[in-house]
Amino acid sequence: MRTRVVALEAQTGRRERPCSSPRRLPARFISVDTSPTPAPDTTPRGTPRPDVTAAGRPNSPKVGRSGSGRHRSGTASETTRSTDTGVGSTTGRPTGARRAATDRPTDAAARASRPANARSTSPGLPTAAQRTGSGRRPEKDRTTGGQVPTEIRATTGDGPTEKRTTTGQGPTQSRTATGRGPGTAGTTTRREATAEPPTDTADATGPAPVSRRRRTLLLLLALTAATSATALVLGLLSWAPDPPEPTRPLTLAEGERLAAVRVTNLRDLRAGVRITAGADAARVELVGWVDWSRSLLYLDVGGPGAGAERGLVQRVGPVLVIRPDPAAVPTPAAPPLLPPADRWRLHRLAPGTNLAPVLDLLLDLAADRPDQTQAVPGSGARWIAQDTVAAGPVDVLEASLPAGPPHRSPAFGSTVAPTPSAVPASTDPNGQTRFWLDQDARLHKLVTRLPGVGPVTMILNRADRPTLRPVDALGGRPGLPRALTDAERRRLDRLPARLRAQRGATMTLTAPVGTDTNLRGAGWVSWTTGTAYLAVADLGVPDRRTLLRRDTAGLARADLPAAAAGGGTAEAPGRPPLPPPTGPWRAQRSGGDDLNVLVEAVVAAGSVGPPGTALRVREDVTAGRTVDVIEVGPADARLRYWIDRDGSLRRLELHTDANAWAQLDLQPAVVPRLTPTPRPAAKPRPTTPRPR
Repeated sequence: MRTRVVALEAQTGRRERPCSSPRRLPARFISVDTSPTPAPDTTPRGTPRPDVTAAGRPNSPKVGRSGSGRHRSGTASETTRSTDTGVGSTTGRPTGARRAATDRPTDAAARASRPANARSTSPGLPTAAQRTGSGRRPEKDRTTGGQVPTEIRATTGDGPTEKRTTTGQGPTQSRTATGRGPGTAGTTTRREATAEPPTDTADATGPAPVSRRRRTLLLLLALTAATSATALVLGLLSWAPDPPEPTRPLTLAEGERLAAVRVTNLRDLRAGVRITAGADAARVELVGWVDWSRSLLYLDVGGPGAGAERGLVQRVGPVLVIRPDPAAVPTPAAPPLLPPADRWRLHRLAPGTNLAPVLDLLLDLAADRPDQTQAVPGSGARWIAQDTVAAGPVDVLEASLPAGPPHRSPAFGSTVAPTPSAVPASTDPNGQTRFWLDQDARLHKLVTRLPGVGPVTMILNRADRPTLRPVDALGGRPGLPRALTDAERRRLDRLPARLRAQRGATMTLTAPVGTDTNLRGAGWVSWTTGTAYLAVADLGVPDRRTLLRRDTAGLARADLPAAAAGGGTAEAPGRPPLPPPTGPWRAQRSGGDDLNVLVEAVVAAGSVGPPGTALRVREDVTAGRTVDVIEVGPADARLRYWIDRDGSLRRLELHTDANAWAQLDLQPAVVPRLTPTPRPAAKPRPTTPRPR
């Protein structure tokens, strides 16, 4: 601690020395400051400006006082000066403003009553060196003991006389400055107390204000965190979920939305779908798309219960074709938007499989009129809860599956939506199905149970709506049939002459003619001789081949082992051997089956034009060439001619009895000489003797 005593100069108007007795001292103490101060700096400072007071404020010159530097003179007016040495400066640095002593009034009063000339009686403390000015007797020192330094400064008429005495642990210094100046009748005396910082600052002054504020802030933050944690724990211990809203019958608006579900599906045309059917080892998973407008499904089938259907599946109405892939991973993925062109085969689902009823249910979720039975108050439909799906909030409704008239598949190439068929009743414990519907009557999820299948979950993605392309076995991508233009009519009329000019072509057969009969073949056709010759393989009998020949004599067939009939695989058989083998050939009647009709049509294309009315179905691409697909013939035996812009026939298609399309692809080439097939010798007729 530091004690600073500010004395009021004597107002006698004449030079006086300080009195040794406090009672005779013509001055009074103004304040006592006990605030801490750092160690004094004994480095000499410059002379303060005469117009600046110790408090750092301008000091106007007084009347009757003049001088500069350290010389000061004045009148008998009372002057008070308080000096804060800070780091130990004496005369060359402006000091702080006068402060009233508030910290230790008892010590201040005791020191105020101490005699000015009292000397320290503390043993071992050094005395202050004194310096006197010219013609002046030394002033008496005022010394404070302990660790508190005391500085006494005296100013005379000729110049200020300053004494500084420091006791305790600091240095001891006594300085007296004398200057020349005009004589005055008054004498000014100033005593200042300067302090030296104590040895242990922390013990003497306590924590700094910044440290106290930091500790207070940290304490408040810790208290807030503890309170929040306590409230959170108490809240978690006492938290209980809100009870679910009880189920209730449907309102009129909810019943109308449920009745309009199938109409909304037909209006939206398409949607992405993900289905899980069955459980455990019989579970089947399907990912893909549904097109309700054309009754078309395109799915990737997986799961442990997929069986022979593992791979890609397409279905139009009742016709199902698959592209099996036994090596596919168990988890299905979205199929390629442009389906592969090869390895598709007509397939019949076994009655006991889980796939058939699931596909039927998915196609039957579309209709052209609302199902009014769903909106009847006595139907048993109920509102269950509210939920949120990827598309937004939905209502969960419980009702029976929709029922409708028997399913009627559309004609191939037609864009008319099929009529939905009746769906088997649900067999879950409640006998109900749950629908996740939004406010626009769009179905986002369906959960039900099917007999023989088990639980079924369907999730529909209403934003995933690409245009689907059926494979060639199902008729290819849809088109807009129209009448032929003049250029298209001329190319069709000139087709026979164009084919005869080409002389011949190679043939590749892909014919799904039955649910258990999928044919592949390869051979030649010669339009100059009117002959076709090819080897045909059945995917169901991969080690056998059927040789088929069509010439002017008619149709003939021969069944041989695969090695003797050109070899190759069942999916890609080789061309038939030349010359034709002498095996058991049997004659065939014209027509009869789809294969005979298709072969006869391709041979006849080189002699006469297509019969009947012709329609252009669409534009397509095959073998890198743009073609016009032209459909001719009656509804029960329709043929499609794929004619390129040069007038060449690139493909001939036949609508088979299995509601699929068989293709015979043609590639112009040099055809070898096709010798006639060996004919069995005609048996002689038995002759009967004439009666005599």
